[in-house]
Amino acid sequence: HARAHASQAARLMDVLADIYLNPVFDRREITRERRVIKEEIAMTLDQPSHHVLELSDETLWPDQPLGRSIAGNERSLNRTRRSELAGFHTRHYVSGSTVVVAAGDIRHRDLIDLAKRLARQIPAGSRSSWFPAVNGQVRPQIKLFTREMEQTQLALGIRTCSRHDPRRFALRLANVILGENMSSRLFQSIREEHGLAYSIYSTPNFYHDTGSLTIAAGLDTAHTQKALKLTLDELRRLREKPPAAGELRRARDYLIGQLELSLENTESQMNWVGEQLLGFDQIIPPDEIKARLNEIR
Repeated sequence: HARAHASQAARLMDVLADIYLNPVFDRREITRERRVIKEEIAMTLDQPSHHVLELSDETLWPDQPLGRSIAGNERSLNRTRRSELAGFHTRHYVSGSTVVVAAGDIRHRDLIDLAKRLARQIPAGSRSSWFPAVNGQVRPQIKLFTREMEQTQLALGIRTCSRHDPRRFALRLANVILGENMSSRLFQSIREEHGLAYSIYSTPNFYHDTGSLTIAAGLDTAHTQKALKLTLDELRRLREKPPAAGELRRARDYLIGQLELSLENTESQMNWVGEQLLGFDQIIPPDEIKARLNEIR
């Protein structure tokens, strides 16, 4: 995506369309980018708080795309050739997988005219297929990665619902109560009351046919067992006893406030619309999302 003065919309579309439709895939650039991605992988390994999240996904979704790092690994990078990149572009950069979105000082009919230029050039094709998530787990799974360092990074992953499931609104509220901010139960218990961790949080992830809730913390190894027990206690409390009306209202106010703040600039609005069209094949108005959140009791 790109950002420019409204008067440059046509030129911007031409540049973006050229990048999108006519990549060169220069072998020297591929070699250079391969080195850059290897450095990115090394950087993730040097940041245990990031690495533990990749290990959690790998454990939740073993031997399938959802469980693999988007950066790949050294082996996959070394064996990827120009012909594979070009083939991927040919198969997936087609009309059925393409969405054109603009936000700002531009009229809808003007965007349609600009998009028509792209439509004349882009190859026809249907949306790319996807790989359904597979869950064959029948008992709790543990993955341990050991290295010499000061802290233990802990991640607890739980499979949840997809981005199309109406329960996702309740899950978003439950996550705020559980661990999304400094007022959350996990933060107040494990950091403020017991002083076991500097950072602890929970975050939901929504995919096409499944989802997850991940709780992550960085703490002294000696405190791992106690922190895990307290985390499970909070999960159990959330399951067995509904939150009080005031706590639920504060969580709802927080989510609605975050939604409104996230749409205050044109780039955020553009991303919002694009994600809605790609993820839901429609634009779900912010007011509808607020209404769904207000329905949760």
